[in-house]
Amino acid sequence: MEITLIQGLLLAITAGILGIDFWLEAFFLFRPLVVSTIVGLILGEVELGLKVGALIELAFAGLTPAGGTQPPNPVLAGFMGTVIAYTTGCSPEEALGYCLPFSFLMQYVVLFFYSSFSFFMGKVDKAAETGDTKTIGQINILLTGIVALTYAVIVFLCAYVAQEPMAALVNA
Repeated sequence: MEITLIQGLLLAITAGILGIDFWLEAFFLFRPLVVSTIVGLILGEVELGLKVGALIELAFAGLTPAGGTQPPNPVLAGFMGTVIAYTTGCSPEEALGYCLPFSFLMQYVVLFFYSSFSFFMGKVDKAAETGDTKTIGQINILLTGIVALTYAVIVFLCAYVAQEPMAALVNA
Protein backbone atom coordinates (compact mmCIF):
# COMPACT_ATOMS: atom_id res chain seq x y z
CA MET A 1 0.00 0.00 0.00
CA GLU A 2 1.08 3.55 -0.54
CA ILE A 3 1.25 6.40 1.95
CA THR A 4 -0.54 9.55 0.82
CA LEU A 5 0.79 13.06 1.30
CA ILE A 6 -1.78 13.74 4.04
CA GLN A 7 -0.74 10.57 5.86
CA GLY A 8 2.92 11.53 5.45
CA LEU A 9 2.27 14.95 6.95
CA LEU A 10 0.27 13.46 9.83
CA LEU A 11 3.11 11.02 10.48
CA ALA A 12 5.58 13.91 10.49
CA ILE A 13 3.51 15.97 12.95
CA THR A 14 3.08 12.94 15.19
CA ALA A 15 6.81 12.21 15.01
CA GLY A 16 7.58 15.75 16.15
CA ILE A 17 5.26 15.42 19.13
CA LEU A 18 6.49 11.95 20.11
CA GLY A 19 10.08 13.03 19.54
CA ILE A 20 9.58 15.77 22.13
CA ASP A 21 8.09 13.19 24.49
CA PHE A 22 11.21 11.02 24.05
CA TRP A 23 13.52 14.02 24.42
CA LEU A 24 11.88 15.11 27.67
CA GLU A 25 10.78 11.63 28.82
CA ALA A 26 7.52 13.28 29.74
CA PHE A 27 4.66 10.81 29.32
CA PHE A 28 6.45 7.76 27.87
CA LEU A 29 4.25 7.86 24.79
CA PHE A 30 7.43 7.23 22.80
CA ARG A 31 7.35 3.49 23.54
CA PRO A 32 7.07 1.41 20.34
CA LEU A 33 3.68 -0.10 21.24
CA VAL A 34 2.10 3.35 21.54
CA VAL A 35 3.96 4.80 18.55
CA SER A 36 3.09 1.90 16.24
CA THR A 37 -0.55 1.96 17.31
CA ILE A 38 -0.80 5.67 16.50
CA VAL A 39 0.95 5.10 13.16
CA GLY A 40 -1.44 2.23 12.43
CA LEU A 41 -4.35 4.54 13.23
CA ILE A 42 -3.03 7.19 10.81
CA LEU A 43 -2.51 4.57 8.10
CA GLY A 44 -5.91 2.96 8.71
CA GLU A 45 -4.36 -0.31 9.91
CA VAL A 46 -4.63 -0.26 13.71
CA GLU A 47 -4.32 -4.03 14.01
CA LEU A 48 -1.09 -4.00 12.01
CA GLY A 49 0.21 -1.17 14.20
CA LEU A 50 -0.58 -3.14 17.34
CA LYS A 51 1.14 -6.29 16.04
CA VAL A 52 4.27 -4.48 14.90
CA GLY A 53 4.35 -2.33 18.03
CA ALA A 54 4.05 -5.35 20.33
CA LEU A 55 7.00 -7.08 18.66
CA ILE A 56 9.16 -3.96 18.70
CA GLU A 57 8.18 -3.28 22.31
CA LEU A 58 9.41 -6.75 23.27
CA ALA A 59 12.71 -6.08 21.52
CA PHE A 60 13.07 -2.67 23.16
CA ALA A 61 11.81 -3.65 26.64
CA GLY A 62 14.03 -2.10 29.25
CA LEU A 63 15.90 0.10 26.79
CA THR A 64 15.54 3.58 28.24
CA PRO A 65 18.11 6.36 28.26
CA ALA A 66 19.50 6.33 31.78
CA GLY A 67 22.82 7.36 33.22
CA GLY A 68 24.11 8.94 30.03
CA THR A 69 23.48 5.97 27.78
CA GLN A 70 21.57 6.34 24.54
CA PRO A 71 19.90 3.13 23.33
CA PRO A 72 18.53 2.68 19.82
CA ASN A 73 15.65 5.06 19.27
CA PRO A 74 12.23 3.52 20.01
CA VAL A 75 10.31 6.31 18.25
CA LEU A 76 11.83 5.65 14.83
CA ALA A 77 11.62 1.90 15.38
CA GLY A 78 7.88 2.17 16.02
CA PHE A 79 7.28 4.52 13.11
CA MET A 80 9.34 2.74 10.52
CA GLY A 81 8.42 -0.79 11.59
CA THR A 82 4.76 -0.04 11.00
CA VAL A 83 5.39 2.01 7.86
CA ILE A 84 7.53 -0.74 6.32
CA ALA A 85 4.99 -3.45 7.15
CA TYR A 86 2.23 -1.28 5.69
CA THR A 87 3.95 -0.19 2.49
CA THR A 88 5.71 -3.45 1.61
CA GLY A 89 3.28 -6.01 2.97
CA CYS A 90 6.02 -7.77 4.93
CA SER A 91 5.20 -9.52 8.19
CA PRO A 92 5.51 -7.75 11.54
CA GLU A 93 8.46 -10.03 12.34
CA GLU A 94 10.29 -8.92 9.21
CA ALA A 95 9.41 -5.28 9.90
CA LEU A 96 11.20 -5.58 13.24
CA GLY A 97 14.45 -6.35 11.44
CA TYR A 98 13.95 -3.67 8.81
CA CYS A 99 13.19 -0.90 11.32
CA LEU A 100 16.45 -1.26 13.24
CA PRO A 101 18.65 0.81 10.87
CA PHE A 102 16.24 3.73 11.29
CA SER A 103 16.38 3.30 15.04
CA PHE A 104 20.19 3.40 14.93
CA LEU A 105 20.11 6.45 12.66
CA MET A 106 18.03 8.41 15.15
CA GLN A 107 20.17 7.16 18.03
CA TYR A 108 23.17 8.87 16.42
CA VAL A 109 21.20 12.02 15.63
CA VAL A 110 20.19 12.29 19.30
CA LEU A 111 23.81 11.74 20.36
CA PHE A 112 24.82 14.53 17.97
CA PHE A 113 22.26 16.81 19.60
CA TYR A 114 23.60 16.00 23.06
CA SER A 115 27.06 17.06 21.94
CA SER A 116 26.17 20.07 19.80
CA PHE A 117 23.61 21.51 22.21
CA SER A 118 26.33 21.80 24.86
CA PHE A 119 27.40 24.88 22.88
CA PHE A 120 24.44 26.71 24.42
CA MET A 121 25.39 25.94 28.02
CA GLY A 122 27.65 29.00 28.38
CA LYS A 123 24.77 31.30 27.53
CA VAL A 124 22.43 29.37 29.84
CA ASP A 125 24.95 29.60 32.68
CA LYS A 126 25.24 33.37 32.24
CA ALA A 127 21.46 33.70 32.16
CA ALA A 128 21.17 31.61 35.33
CA GLU A 129 23.72 33.78 37.12
CA THR A 130 21.71 36.90 36.34
CA GLY A 131 18.32 35.27 36.95
CA ASP A 132 17.31 35.66 33.30
CA THR A 133 14.67 32.93 33.12
CA LYS A 134 13.30 34.27 29.84
CA THR A 135 16.56 33.48 28.00
CA ILE A 136 16.74 30.03 29.58
CA GLY A 137 13.17 29.34 28.47
CA GLN A 138 13.84 30.59 24.95
CA ILE A 139 16.89 28.36 24.58
CA ASN A 140 14.93 25.37 25.88
CA ILE A 141 12.12 26.02 23.42
CA LEU A 142 14.56 26.54 20.55
CA LEU A 143 16.45 23.31 21.17
CA THR A 144 13.28 21.29 21.75
CA GLY A 145 11.88 22.74 18.51
CA ILE A 146 14.99 21.64 16.64
CA VAL A 147 14.54 18.12 18.00
CA ALA A 148 10.85 18.04 17.04
CA LEU A 149 11.55 19.36 13.55
CA THR A 150 14.31 16.80 13.05
CA TYR A 151 12.02 13.92 14.00
CA ALA A 152 9.31 15.26 11.71
CA VAL A 153 11.64 15.69 8.73
CA ILE A 154 13.30 12.30 9.12
CA VAL A 155 9.97 10.48 9.42
CA PHE A 156 8.48 12.38 6.48
CA LEU A 157 11.50 11.64 4.28
CA CYS A 158 11.68 7.99 5.27
CA ALA A 159 7.94 7.25 5.30
CA TYR A 160 6.64 9.32 2.40
CA VAL A 161 9.48 10.38 0.12
CA ALA A 162 11.48 7.12 0.18
CA GLN A 163 8.61 4.64 -0.22
CA GLU A 164 9.87 3.15 -3.46
CA PRO A 165 13.50 2.64 -2.37
CA MET A 166 12.30 0.96 0.82
CA ALA A 167 10.02 -1.36 -1.11
CA ALA A 168 12.92 -2.23 -3.41
CA LEU A 169 15.14 -2.94 -0.39
CA VAL A 170 12.57 -5.22 1.22
CA ASN A 171 11.88 -7.04 -2.04
CA ALA A 172 15.61 -7.54 -2.67
